[in-house]
Amino acid sequence: MRTYIGRQQAVSAEDFAELALGTPVELWLGVEGESEMERAARMDAARDILADPEYRNLPDDVARIAAEVIETHAPELFNVVPLARPSGRRRSARKGAAA
Repeated sequence: MRTYIGRQQAVSAEDFAELALGTPVELWLGVEGESEMERAARMDAARDILADPEYRNLPDDVARIAAEVIETHAPELFNVVPLARPSGRRRSARKGAAA
């Protein structure tokens, strides 16, 4: 199954995020080994993008996409195992305490 955003095909999760957000993921996350000068330039570009009215919803979009990914893929991404909930009421640990 192929996934398209507009006319562009998303082949990987990174492609999907970039196409969905309209900016490269590396702009926000950085890249390993970047220099302080490269980081400063990246942060300046990010500030310019966030100041553009076209991207005013970008922080909300990122939060929504992150929440959807976590909701959909939490077990395989984070190795989450649901905890069993105790049935009935909890009893006080102190002897003689009123319930």
